[in-house]
Amino acid sequence: MPFIAGDKKDWSDEYVMEVGCAEGAILSVFLKRGAKGIGVELRPKRIELARDFLEEFLNTGQVELFARDIYDFDPEERDKPSLIVLKDVVEHIPNQEKLIPRLSELLAPGGRIFFAFPPWQMPFGGHQQVCKNKILSLLPYYHLLPKKIYKGILELAGEKESIVRELLEIKDTGISIERFERIVKQNNMPILKKKSYLFNPVYEKKFGIPPREQNRLINSLPVVRNYLTTGMYYLIGKSNSGTGDTSATSGHEN
Repeated sequence: MPFIAGDKKDWSDEYVMEVGCAEGAILSVFLKRGAKGIGVELRPKRIELARDFLEEFLNTGQVELFARDIYDFDPEERDKPSLIVLKDVVEHIPNQEKLIPRLSELLAPGGRIFFAFPPWQMPFGGHQQVCKNKILSLLPYYHLLPKKIYKGILELAGEKESIVRELLEIKDTGISIERFERIVKQNNMPILKKKSYLFNPVYEKKFGIPPREQNRLINSLPVVRNYLTTGMYYLIGKSNSGTGDTSATSGHEN
């Protein structure tokens, strides 16, 4: 919240959309400050949990929730949000070349988009911490191995098929700092604010490690910074052209 809007307390003039809202915890922060909200989540079970968690806001009509693929979501049915939030989500969604300009189309004039994500090449950019095998869950960087070898290691360690499938999907959709910024630039979307972290702010609640911004020298080294940066925060403006080019193919490099 401080990154997005400083010490702003009253959000009653804002309409916030969260993509990949899960149970609605992040969205609730904006709702409690008076914002109208809309949550879009691919998995219906998570939306059902969100309905329970956000019941008071649903009852007053302050928030709407949809179990929908963001690519199938029709923004013409309702007002456009002034803020779109994707927290640890963009690295899970395929075809970011299409996604990012599409988000610009969903956005109200003068609106902004918040992205937070771990660069793909960082020690746990493959989300391998979800592995049940304790060694694999703590082992850094092996998600960068060729796909067949990576899959073989996961299967040999006895990981469930669902976990293996999830981790291989992330290997296909993980995104680097350079690629993210290249897509944003190609679509004439200004970067309003940016922060990179040696220690991701989310680590404070998970592991008791206080946030720490990345070293300036590391930040100045393209590609290298991806391996040593655990989190990126961006605030992006609406496309200067009003709409983005959504015709890009799904092929990409991480």
